[in-house]
Formats: sequence, structure tokens, C-alpha cells
Amino acid sequence: MTQEFDHNAIVRLGMAYAESKTLLSAVELGVFTALAKEPLDWQTLRERIGIHPRAARDFFDALVALRVLQREDGRYSNTREADLFLDKTKKSYIGGMLEMSNARLYGIWGSLTEALRTGEPQNEIGAREDIFTWLSKTPEKYREFTQAMTGLSLPSARALAAKFPWGRYKTFADVGTAQGGLPVQVALAHPKLTGIGLDLSPVQPVFEDYVREHGVADRLRFQVFDLFKDSIPKVDVITMGHILHGWKLADKRGFIKKAYDALPEGGVLIVYDAMIDDERRENVAGFMMSLTILLETPEGFDYTSADCAGWFREQGFREVRAEKLIGSDSFVVGVK
Repeated sequence: MTQEFDHNAIVRLGMAYAESKTLLSAVELGVFTALAKEPLDWQTLRERIGIHPRAARDFFDALVALRVLQREDGRYSNTREADLFLDKTKKSYIGGMLEMSNARLYGIWGSLTEALRTGEPQNEIGAREDIFTWLSKTPEKYREFTQAMTGLSLPSARALAAKFPWGRYKTFADVGTAQGGLPVQVALAHPKLTGIGLDLSPVQPVFEDYVREHGVADRLRFQVFDLFKDSIPKVDVITMGHILHGWKLADKRGFIKKAYDALPEGGVLIVYDAMIDDERRENVAGFMMSLTILLETPEGFDYTSADCAGWFREQGFREVRAEKLIGSDSFVVGVK
């Protein structure tokens, strides 16, 4: 008897870009923001977001099948998750990363084969520039990038604010803070803490706006900072979220050493990323992030929790531990 095999899973994986682009276009068009106000029938919804009638129903029903919209009595509404995370008017909005994926990363991923053959980035940035130098030329692009980083990091920032024993400490600094997603969540959850957001100068107005909007400007401040040139301020806890993966191994080790040198005895370094599982079999998101880093940077790569813990120990950190954070992210903690 011939064994039957189901090819559908393979075909769907090969066509997964279609599902992805459907969601990304929905974010771009403001579908979820429109439906956050009230449920709408397909004609009203398509007029509200400005699309042609030809495929509007298929588009909206595809979003139902993808489980980000619901349809009842001919009217569409957001799922609870879509309403929370994809309505641009809410502070819980994480669509910035999806907006950047739609505007930049979706096209860049079309050159993955070339990147794998050459080991070279495939983005629009010049060969002699890094992404931050390129972004600094256009303030609006830098703002969009920081919003994307907030979208990427916000769930992990909330989880870290809850999981780590912040009550034992008084001060912290967040390296590569972008909008300040992590400092804001920590400050909101722990009113006695004061913090510093460290990043390049173009980020300062973006950070200060975001911190002010969340009502914690009295406890969070910005400091212009270059990770390659400047010393980290003296604080109790240093955090690095989605930072290490963008750089080569020597730089990763150098940044960890810089944190170790800045910390007092008993101070703590926390690193979080979409770390690849130690067996290198399960965390698809970690592998996809590492391939994204291939497309975006000359030498960056993602890594396992065990790799990161090893780099901590090499620099002298003790009580090193790795834990799952949320989603695809994990974090490593070390005490000086």
C-alpha cells in the first residue's frame, strides 16, 4: 500500500509570504484602526480605508480566515488581540514593526538567496554606512525605526518589568533605548526607580516625546550615547534589548565587557533578544531574525541563550542565568 503524504503544509509554508503581506497591507491601510471605532459592513469599511471594490470582500474575509478579524451579521470587527495591538490610537499598538516590515523588510527579503550566496547585506544602505548612520540623515525615518523597535520590544518590555526583581535596585540604564519602550514600562511598574535612555542624538526628541506621553518624564532622562565610543553611566542595572544581535562576535563580547566595567559590585546586566533555542531546532522566530540581520548588517547574527551566558561568564559575571521571557524572546541575567 502506498503511503499517503499531505503536501499542503509544504505549499502553505512556501506561500506564507501571501498571508504575511495580507496582514501588512491591512496595517498599512488602517483596517484595524477603522474597526476599533465600530463594526462595519464591507462596503463601508472599504470606503473608509479607500480600496477598490473588486477584491475588498476577499481581502476582509481573508483577514477573518487569518483570525485577525471577525464577521457577524455581515459586519466586520477586530479580534481582541488585533484591537489591542493593531489599533494605532492605543498605547498598546505594536504595529510599528509591521509598518517597517511592509515598507522595507518585505522587499529586502526577496534578496535572501543573494545574501546567502555572498554573505552581504541586501538593503538600501551604502556599503560604507551602518543602518544608524543611514537613518540619521532622515529624522522621519529614524522616528519610524524607533517606533518599529517599540513594536518589536513592547511585549518583552512589559514581561521584563514584571519578571525581574526591580524593587532591589534604584537606578538603571537602557542601552540603545530607541523610543524608550523598556524604560517606560519599568518606570510605570516601579515608581521608585529612575532610569536613563542611552542612544544616538537623533533619538532624543523621539524618546522625550514618548516618555512625556506616558507621564514618567520626572524619572527618565535621555543621554546621548555611542556604544563604541562612550562609557555606560554608573547605575545598578544595565539593559540591552535587541542590541547584541546586530554586531559581530568581538563587538558582542566588547559590549558585555563595557557593561561589566560600568557596574558596581552586585550590579546586574540584562540582555534580551529573540535568542535561538540551545538545541537550534525550535525557535523559528529566532532564526528568521538572524536571517533578517544577515540582510541588514555586515556581520551581525543571532545566538543562543547558552552562547550569551558563556559571554557573560567570560567577562566575570556570576549568578548567570537564562530564562524565557515572552513569545520568541529570552533573557540572560548576570551579577557583577
